[in-house]
Amino acid sequence: MSPRNARQALGAEGERLAAAWYQARRFEVVDRNWRCALGEIDLVCKRGGVVVVVEVKTRATGTFGHPAEAVTPAKQRRLRRLAGRWLEEHRESSGHRQAVRFDVVAVVGRRIQVIEGAFP
Repeated sequence: MSPRNARQALGAEGERLAAAWYQARRFEVVDRNWRCALGEIDLVCKRGGVVVVVEVKTRATGTFGHPAEAVTPAKQRRLRRLAGRWLEEHRESSGHRQAVRFDVVAVVGRRIQVIEGAFP
């Protein structure tokens, strides 16, 4: 497997683990790898009146730091813009006014850490 394919497989496994975590807590996973011209949202989950925009960062080991450290202020701004676009496009199915929360899921190996409300 090429290094690129290995990274993609690792990322996909991290997203699968994150989705399973949310589903086990009765969240509905309403979108995976949603894309538009601005970028991509890894997961969009929903429970009650809350839409959760999830950024998943996966690493095979912790050698290069904690995965959540990769969610920089610039990445946070991009995720806010993406969330706005997602909400615009899903207005009918998501309701008029929904609370939005931004979570970061850090996966190292098979260990998962969910940081709820990671940034405003």
